[in-house]
Amino acid sequence: MTDTQVGGLAPDEAAPRGRVAERASRLSTIGWPERVALVAFAAVTVALVLAPWLVGAGELEIVDEPFRGVLDDQLLGTDDQGRDVWARTVFGMRTSWFSAMLVIAIGALIGGTIGLVAGFAGGWVDTVLMRLTDAVLALPGPLVALAVVAATGSGLRNTLLAVAATWWPWYARIVRGQVFALSRRPHVEAARMGGVGRVRTAVVHVLPGTFGPVIVAASLDVGAVILVLAGLSFLGLGSPAPAAELGAMTARGLTYLFNAPWIALAPGTALFALGVVANFAGDATRDLLED
Repeated sequence: MTDTQVGGLAPDEAAPRGRVAERASRLSTIGWPERVALVAFAAVTVALVLAPWLVGAGELEIVDEPFRGVLDDQLLGTDDQGRDVWARTVFGMRTSWFSAMLVIAIGALIGGTIGLVAGFAGGWVDTVLMRLTDAVLALPGPLVALAVVAATGSGLRNTLLAVAATWWPWYARIVRGQVFALSRRPHVEAARMGGVGRVRTAVVHVLPGTFGPVIVAASLDVGAVILVLAGLSFLGLGSPAPAAELGAMTARGLTYLFNAPWIALAPGTALFALGVVANFAGDATRDLLED
């Protein structure tokens, strides 16, 4: 065995496996709060996927008289229309949770593509794309999203696209920085010297190395995106009534805060809980994946 081999593997082949083994061992050593956070994140995701089968009533179904109190007949009472507050809260959580993930996926796709092209092309392409990124970063994202939704019309699709359009620059910067670092790695240099095309080199040898930092950033963004979407919904710029959205439900419930506080407190508390779970899970993911 030569000095340039480790267990029959060249260094460039052994390094990724070593990082995987290191992260696997890190999973066994993280504290119980991180484990609880990751389990809670997974449990919330699975429960919300199964929400239509786990919740007895539909989000629009009138189940009783209006303003029935907590634990009267329904777990969290009924709203001003006689709809089950518990069912609507769960469906609102489902909308917020998966809408946030969709926004992040769109933002990561757009930003990742821009960052990959900028980092690998360099020169004037990098300059132009990064100036565009800086220009978007200089704008207050939530206010831009608010203006876009106000101009294009309310609705969940417009809201998601507007927020995603302001969320991609961070991913562009992350991926660009990773591309610069990975482009100097021996296996990338070897691919270039071996005649591998630029596009194939970028996609096969560089892009996979950016996944870890992007996943960390995405996990940390879930809570923030949930709050931004809830804020727009609170202002009436989400799905039109009577769809179940936590922000809109909280806003509507404020009208009856003193007479029927559960109508506003249930979605507000659910929103807080989603943010806490997402933030703690993001911190745990960062501890696991960051080198």
